[in-house]
Amino acid sequence: MEDSLLLKMAERMSIAATLAFLLSQTSLLQRLNYRSVTIFDKVKLAVIFGLIGIVGTYAGIPVDDALANSRVVGVMAAGLIGGPVMGAAAGLIAGGHRYFLFGGFSAFSCALANLVEGLFAGMVRKWYPHAALPWWVVLASGVVGEVLQMAIILLTARPFDMALTLVEHIALPMIVANSIGLTIFMAIIRMTMDVQQQAGAAQSQKALAIAAETLAYFRKGLDEASAQAAADIIYATGSYHAVAVTNATEVLAFVGDEAEHHRDRRHELTKATLRVLDSGEIYVARTREEIGCPCGICRLESAIVAPLKRGEQVIGSFKLYYTNSKLLNQSDVVFAKGLAQLFSIQLELAEIDRQAKLVARAELKALQAQINPHFLFNTLNTITSLIRTKPDQARELLQKLGSIFRFALQKAGHAITLEEELAQVRAYLAIEKARYEEKLCIEENIDERLGACLIPSLIIQPIVENAVVHGLKPKVEGGTIWLDVQQRGSDVVIVIRDDGAGMDLQTCHPLEQNSVAHIGMQNVHERLQGQYGGSYGLTVQSAPEEGTVVTLVLPCKTRSEEEHAQQHHCG
Repeated sequence: MEDSLLLKMAERMSIAATLAFLLSQTSLLQRLNYRSVTIFDKVKLAVIFGLIGIVGTYAGIPVDDALANSRVVGVMAAGLIGGPVMGAAAGLIAGGHRYFLFGGFSAFSCALANLVEGLFAGMVRKWYPHAALPWWVVLASGVVGEVLQMAIILLTARPFDMALTLVEHIALPMIVANSIGLTIFMAIIRMTMDVQQQAGAAQSQKALAIAAETLAYFRKGLDEASAQAAADIIYATGSYHAVAVTNATEVLAFVGDEAEHHRDRRHELTKATLRVLDSGEIYVARTREEIGCPCGICRLESAIVAPLKRGEQVIGSFKLYYTNSKLLNQSDVVFAKGLAQLFSIQLELAEIDRQAKLVARAELKALQAQINPHFLFNTLNTITSLIRTKPDQARELLQKLGSIFRFALQKAGHAITLEEELAQVRAYLAIEKARYEEKLCIEENIDERLGACLIPSLIIQPIVENAVVHGLKPKVEGGTIWLDVQQRGSDVVIVIRDDGAGMDLQTCHPLEQNSVAHIGMQNVHERLQGQYGGSYGLTVQSAPEEGTVVTLVLPCKTRSEEEHAQQHHCG
C-alpha cells in the first residue's frame, strides 16, 4: 500500500512543479527577489501560498478517513521564502481550509501541523536571511516538517489507534514525496530568481555605463541640453519605445515614439509625472489611463516614471515608455530606480559645485565690501576723528572692524547661527552709523528665540549693505533701515526694509538682471534656492523714492536638529 501511495503522491508533484513555475513568472515574486515588496505584497503572497496548499489538499489521496496530501509544499515554501509570518499565515489559510471543509478525526491535528510547519520553515529562512537556501537544507526542512506533522497527529488525534494506523500508512510516502516535492518547488523558483538577478546585474551595468556617459552633461545641472543628451543616450542603449526627461514644470526632452505631440505639449505634464513629482517615489503606469497623457490618441501604453532629486527636493523626472504594456517587467523598474539615483547624485554634485562657486563669490563680495580700500579708508578716518573726542567709541569701532575681518576670514562659507550673522550685521551697521551719524537710523524687531537657528553665512549682511549703499546713501537726508526677524510655522522670515531711493523693478529687477550693483542679492537668492528649494529665497518690493523691502525665507533648523537629520539620513 505504501509503495502505491508513494507513486500516486509522486505523480501529484507535477502539480506543485507547475504552480512553482507559474508563480516564478509573476511580478509579485520578482519584486520579492529585488527586495522591493510592500506589506500588501507579502499579504498577497501568503494568500497565494495558502491557496497552493489548498490545491495540495484537493489533490490528496483518501487514506483511513484522512488524506495523504501535498499541502505542506505550499505552506513550507511560504516560510522558506518569506519568513515565519508568511509561513504561519499560509499555514492558517491551508490548515483552516482543511479543518472546516474536510473534517475527520485528524482535521485539527493537520491544521495545527500546517501552522507549525509554516513557522518552522520561516525559522529556517531566518537562519539564512540573505543567502539562497541550499537544496539539502530545503530537503532536510521538508523531512523535519513532515516528521513534526506525524508527531502532532499522534499527540492530538483521537482515537489514538486510528491515528497510529494512519501514521503507519502515510508517514513514509508523505515524508519522501513532500520533502522531494518541496525541494523541486523551491529549485524551480530559485532558478528563475537567479535568472532575474543576472538580468538585474546586466541592467545595473547598463545603468552605470549610461551614468558615466551623462556625467559630463549633468555636471551643468538639469536643463534642456543635459536632458536631451541623457534621453538620447538611454534611448540608444535600451529597448524602450520612448524616453523623456522633465523638470518640475515642463518636458525638457522626448525621444522615440509619439515624440512630436509630446514636444508640442511640453508644458502639459502627464498625470503619472505629476504624481511622481508630488510623491517623490517611482511609479509604474501599466495602462494609458494611468499614464494620463493630455493627448487622447497617444499610443504609449505603459511607463516607468522615476523622480530626479537634488537632496530631498524633487526637481524633475525621467520616463521609460513602451507601446506594448506586456513588455514592461520588474528588471526595467530596478534599472529605472538605479539610474534615477545615479542621475540624482550627479545633479546633487553639480549643485554642490555651483553652491561652492556661489559661496566663493559671496566671500569675495564680502571681502570687497569689508576690506576694500574705500571702506577701510573711510572707517579708519572715522575712527581717527573719534580718537580724541570719543575714545571709547573709537575703541569700540576698532573692535567691530576686527570682528568683521575675523568673520570674513573664518566664518564665510560655513553654516552659522542666526545670532552670529546678526552680530556681523550689527558690527557693519555700527561702523556705518559712526560715519553717517543721524542720517542713518536702525530699528530692530527680532525674536531672540531664533538665535540658535542655522543659516548660511553672509545672507543678511549683503542685503543690509545694499540698503545702505544703494538705498540711503543717495538721499541727502539719509533714512532708516528696519530689520525684522520672526518665525512663521517652521520657517524663519527675515525682512530688511529701508525708506531710501528705491528702484523701478519693471526696468531693473535685482533678482533677474545680472547687475554688478545687485550681485550680492542675486547670490543670496541663488544660494537659498539651491540649498533649500524653489519655495525659499528672496522677494523684493520697491518703487522709486518709496524705499525697498527685501524678504528672506528659509527653514528654521538648529544644529542639533541638523545633526539628527543627517544621522537619520545616514541610517
